[in-house]
Amino acid sequence: MAPKRVDRAARREDILDAAVRVFARRGFAATRIEDVAAEAAIAKGSVYLYFDSRDALLRAAFERVAARSERLAAAAARPGAPAVERLAGMIRGAVAMLAAEPDLARIMVDLWSTGRARPGTPAEPAAAPLDLAEVYRGYRSLIAGLLAEAGREGDLRPGLGGPEATVVVAAIEGALVQWLVDPEVPFADLAEPIVATCLDGLRPRPAG
Repeated sequence: MAPKRVDRAARREDILDAAVRVFARRGFAATRIEDVAAEAAIAKGSVYLYFDSRDALLRAAFERVAARSERLAAAAARPGAPAVERLAGMIRGAVAMLAAEPDLARIMVDLWSTGRARPGTPAEPAAAPLDLAEVYRGYRSLIAGLLAEAGREGDLRPGLGGPEATVVVAAIEGALVQWLVDPEVPFADLAEPIVATCLDGLRPRPAG
């Protein structure tokens, strides 16, 4: 009988999914490759066929989410619909994406608390799997551009930019953290309240 062929792409995703679950449950620092192997029901050596370290697993997990984020950003940046509608769509998409990945959100909070979410220093060049500060700068820049464009189109007040973009990001992230702390918070249902609170409050003020 011929040996059973392994779908390498599927096995890699299975290992990655197992790692995300264990990182979220135990914390990144406390997780060993053996723990990931046990979660995936494979031998420890099999993990190393696909990932050479815990950092590689963590990096791959965030790269998967980053790819989804880039698709959201590309859709928001694409001209066509009014800027305010594209920004609202981006907020809705971001909430839906984060709600579908609670384990990755928990890992991010874990990394913040341990300092691994910051770029490395010369003494610690691998301190973070990705530069989250740079990720947030990208989000703020895109949102600031959409706010400014919506101002030019007359849907929002003119002169909006970086500070307001920071508040929009904070509204999404703040709701996310509350959900992680208190599962009774209906994070997946908060997209419309966030859109209303962040964007309706920026509409042009009536004259006089």
